[in-house]
Amino acid sequence: MTSRRAFLARLGTTGTVVAAALTADGLSHMAHAADQARGRTPADLAADEDFWREIQLGFTLDRTVINLNNGGVCPSPRVVHEAFKRYLDHANQAPVFNMWQEQETNLERVRMGLARDAGCDPEELAITRNASEALQIAQLGIDLAPGDEVVTTTQDYGRMLDTWEQRVRRDGIVLTKVSFPVPPPSMADLTQRLERALTPKTKVLHFCHITNLTGQIFPVADICRVARRRGVQTIVDGAHAFGHFPFRISELGCDYYGTSLHKWLLAPIGTGFLYVRKERIPALWPLTPAAASKAADIRKFEEVGTHPAANHNAIAEARVYHHTIGGDRKIARLQYLRNRWMTRLAEHPKAKIHTSFDPAQGGAIGNLGTPGLDSARLAAHLYAQHRIIVTPIKHAEFEGIRVTPNVYTTLEEVDTFADTMERILEKGLPATA
Repeated sequence: MTSRRAFLARLGTTGTVVAAALTADGLSHMAHAADQARGRTPADLAADEDFWREIQLGFTLDRTVINLNNGGVCPSPRVVHEAFKRYLDHANQAPVFNMWQEQETNLERVRMGLARDAGCDPEELAITRNASEALQIAQLGIDLAPGDEVVTTTQDYGRMLDTWEQRVRRDGIVLTKVSFPVPPPSMADLTQRLERALTPKTKVLHFCHITNLTGQIFPVADICRVARRRGVQTIVDGAHAFGHFPFRISELGCDYYGTSLHKWLLAPIGTGFLYVRKERIPALWPLTPAAASKAADIRKFEEVGTHPAANHNAIAEARVYHHTIGGDRKIARLQYLRNRWMTRLAEHPKAKIHTSFDPAQGGAIGNLGTPGLDSARLAAHLYAQHRIIVTPIKHAEFEGIRVTPNVYTTLEEVDTFADTMERILEKGLPATA
């Protein structure tokens, strides 16, 4: 049997915690994948089905359905889910001690690991339950006066737009929403549109790192640089970004960043984090009031009352799995899967691709427009008749279905989706669909 030390050496992984995260069965599959990865580029590995089959075996899935909706929440690998259940069982034996005195204190190790991956100080990172909670801490915690302006886009996440709309009703702020085409002509065009929207009254600029509707990546560093010159605070919605493609928050230049970890990091459901630039922490109010003595402590944003520690602690296992694959390999594979179906359907005269093919502007997420076909009806038909799960997107400015594969998705599943869509585009939907 392959030794753990030999496995780690071949994979080139530096974290010593990797070995502890893998069961004997998982180790065998990942060791085989490591042999195949040695000396090969991410682009080369992206098309190697033998390599990705070993990764796929790390998941417990229902292969009777084709899950192409990995945008909202993703299944965790087996080692992550087993760790989550193990922590729950241990906590349940004596929660007042095991959960509060042991598991909660181990959260600091999770914080340090996430901060290392995110490229920020651990004292700038609060662990939350999801991106919505993280972003709402920033949205509702910034002091704004009547007449102060917040600039965002028409394609930001609905819940975040609702949060700003509540501040409009409650606090009398002004909300400006910037529109942009799908896909945009360039990333520079996105920067220019947001810059033109800024006024002397603008206090906050809120935008996505990558949108949930079409998978459009924004030039975050450029936009934040523009905002900083104007004295405008920046909130970046990274719900779909962390664990999806490599980046470092320290290089983005934003003031606040919120993400979910149960998406692309494959952590347990109910995990995320909030980054707050250190000098912004004291003035930002938490959602749940904290003692004045904690005003400058990032942990004040984690005060939500009694909650399980298992979700948070199992993040450590998700980090291990992510690093075992490798971030560069992961995004190369995700783009390969997306481009496989997008390239085929882009050639069809009855289809419209709302997502850029530029690798700098997208990852796994693609949006397929089908003029003349209702997206909700199409999505319902795909599941009812073909057991293919996609997301219908009905936006005021465009309509389509969001298609989102993951590392466990097979080429057969992607091709089945493309085959099915070609038939539907030719014949239409049945009257009863």
